[in-house]
Amino acid sequence: MSFSPLGQHAALIIAHPGHELRVYGWLNRARPLVFVLTDGSGHTGRSRLNATTRILRELGSEPGGIYGRLTDAEIYSAIIERNLDLFVALTEELAEDFVMHKTDYVVADALEGYNPAHDICRTVTNAAVEIANQTAPRRIGNFEILLASALNIAAEVSRGAARIDLEDDVMARKLQAAREYLEIAGDVNRAIEREGVRALKTEVLRPVLKTDNCDGFFQKPPYYEQYGEQQVAAGYYQSVVRYRDHFLPLAEGLRKHVACRGRG
Repeated sequence: MSFSPLGQHAALIIAHPGHELRVYGWLNRARPLVFVLTDGSGHTGRSRLNATTRILRELGSEPGGIYGRLTDAEIYSAIIERNLDLFVALTEELAEDFVMHKTDYVVADALEGYNPAHDICRTVTNAAVEIANQTAPRRIGNFEILLASALNIAAEVSRGAARIDLEDDVMARKLQAAREYLEIAGDVNRAIEREGVRALKTEVLRPVLKTDNCDGFFQKPPYYEQYGEQQVAAGYYQSVVRYRDHFLPLAEGLRKHVACRGRG
């Protein structure tokens, strides 16, 4: 199944610069407005936003209003501190942009338990889509991209996912862009080792079927808690982001905010 346009106006919302490489072929076709929550600086403090800006310019996409708004340290601190006001503000700003730009569909990071910034990006996106749909003339489509989980393409397509098969020249440019993105070279190489180069030739946009991220996703602590413990032990961060202590209260707060907006 080849990709068919889902509308004239699309938006990509990602937690970190570099995630756009996962959907390079879709970007090449759809030219969405791109929102990036953080600058991707990690514990090093070095932003990788310029590399993403260069890729977007080459593909004809424009940055959105939220573009490297927070450092990684700031977003992790906001999650640990359960700074609901910050994430409500980001949600409202995104929703306003969706309506203003007459967005037909959005694509954003999936909820995978791999990185708390990825998961809060999905939660904020879901809330923003719901708020925008309260006033938009037609419902905005909501799709996700996997960044860390294995993907069964045939099964996803059978469940309504959009499949994008890259032409050889686009695939060559995607690989070149990935290998030149020095800040994430290790992640790119691991993805190629895990999935093989040919797997990068097909991109999948999965429809989001469940937008209530408040509970029931992870019965065991997600991967980012284990990794966070290692980062704290190494002295990079002071506290570990916990799913139940930090993420769930924010998700519940955003759910209540959306519900109140709907009643208002």
